[in-house]
Amino acid sequence: MTTGNDKQVRTDFIERMGLVAQAENMPRSAGRLFALLVYDGGAVAFGALAEMLQISRASVSNSVRLLEERGLVKRVTRPGERQDFFEVAPNAFAALLAASAARVAAARTEVAKTLGELPDEAQGPHERLTEYLGFYEAIGEGLNIAISRFGDRKKS
Repeated sequence: MTTGNDKQVRTDFIERMGLVAQAENMPRSAGRLFALLVYDGGAVAFGALAEMLQISRASVSNSVRLLEERGLVKRVTRPGERQDFFEVAPNAFAALLAASAARVAAARTEVAKTLGELPDEAQGPHERLTEYLGFYEAIGEGLNIAISRFGDRKKS
């Protein structure tokens, strides 16, 4: 049975995840849509997404397209239904980890490139950039462990 408090928790989660998505340069509506699918589970009809999130059908369409491209949402059909339904993709969280790992690897590459271009006499920048490179290497290692662990969990 759903209580008023449960509904508030759900609403707050969806809104907060929209803000998280926005902070990561994604549309807030895409973050909200993904959060709704994660929280509620199961497949949700296209029109119901617009209604539940109180956003336009165009926003739902754009959000779904983006989330599908990123491997986070899967389109499903139901016999006799004219509209599409959407659910969290089977490997959505692994896709999120892989995307984070790719961003970290790109940043690490840029720092390493700059470090390689420094003249030998630039000791101060060399030390700081070496530490910065270590920062990205540590994050990358952590993400690789998370990807590995998550993959193992998905198989069991």
